[in-house]
Amino acid sequence: MSEPKPDQPSRPSNAHSGRASERAGKYALVERERRFLLAGAPQASDAHEVRRITDRYLTGTRLRLRRVDHPAPGRPEFKLTQKVPADRPGPVQGTITNTYLSQAEYDVFATLPAAVLTKTRLSFPPLGVDVFDPPLHGLVLAEAEFSTDEESDAFEPPAGIVAEVTGDPRFTGGRLVRAHRSELISWLDDYGIRFAPDC
Repeated sequence: MSEPKPDQPSRPSNAHSGRASERAGKYALVERERRFLLAGAPQASDAHEVRRITDRYLTGTRLRLRRVDHPAPGRPEFKLTQKVPADRPGPVQGTITNTYLSQAEYDVFATLPAAVLTKTRLSFPPLGVDVFDPPLHGLVLAEAEFSTDEESDAFEPPAGIVAEVTGDPRFTGGRLVRAHRSELISWLDDYGIRFAPDC
């Protein structure tokens, strides 16, 4: 077989072309989620499950480091997540890839610069209701996840929902973790949820 001439660089074979694009989504799953604003938090005692969540959004990346603490005795859950957002608003949020970590692995990632968001998640299947800690206190978001577009389209939110904010990028974790208190108050006011700035 003759070698390519110096002025005619060899091209990748068909066997290798497109391999990078295939790898990009090899381990990722499509994330379908609808989000809803609530005027207030439901009773934690009525929840199917209660968890404390600490999210660390690693600076300069699309990575989120999560710690989940359960009230029952046991080890916390540690997870590293990459979210690649969709290019348009809607129930398909984009793709998500999760890696579960040991305590030691989590501790290594936790040394990296990050913006931190903490909340309590109350489980009312099929909804998870997030009650946020300061400086986002007053924000209560309900989320429902779906396996198919049809399931998402057919979902009827329960009574008590103030508004659906699935298409509002202000109410995504990556944006909320950077939000100032005054911004949150203004955003909630847009949906008719009002409270004193110092509450």
